[in-house]
Amino acid sequence: MMEQWILWALVAVGIGLLGLSFRVFSPREVWLSFLLNAYAASFFGSIVAGAGLLEYPVRFFASYINNSVIFEYLLYPVVSVYVYATSRRARWPGVAAQCAGYAAVLTALEVVFERHTDLIEYHGWKWEYSLVTMFLLTLAVRLLAGRMLRRNE
Repeated sequence: MMEQWILWALVAVGIGLLGLSFRVFSPREVWLSFLLNAYAASFFGSIVAGAGLLEYPVRFFASYINNSVIFEYLLYPVVSVYVYATSRRARWPGVAAQCAGYAAVLTALEVVFERHTDLIEYHGWKWEYSLVTMFLLTLAVRLLAGRMLRRNE
């Protein structure tokens, strides 16, 4: 029961941050960062969850999908929006450092949820894999979004 409350709280936080991002950043930046990350996260999440390396015992749409819908389609894409927005004027080392910082915070939250709730369980997966995967995915999406947005100005 506690897990359902956590999921609803995460949905509220994600929607609130997404709504705030439209007030602060251009819609073009928000949508491009958000959708690129959602697509990539759902692709890799399907592979990892499908291989049985991670399990989400308590999740929305449990009978339809093995992935964490809230994380892959809302929370992580919203984080990607803020990564782009906070690093859009940074040079390469600054972009990489911010991506590492965001990935570290997300990984720390994942570890807390894995240890203290039934929202996620590791089966052959380690937090180090999450950290590296999220760092590389965040960095790739950030660089691609930056290139696409600069090209279309």
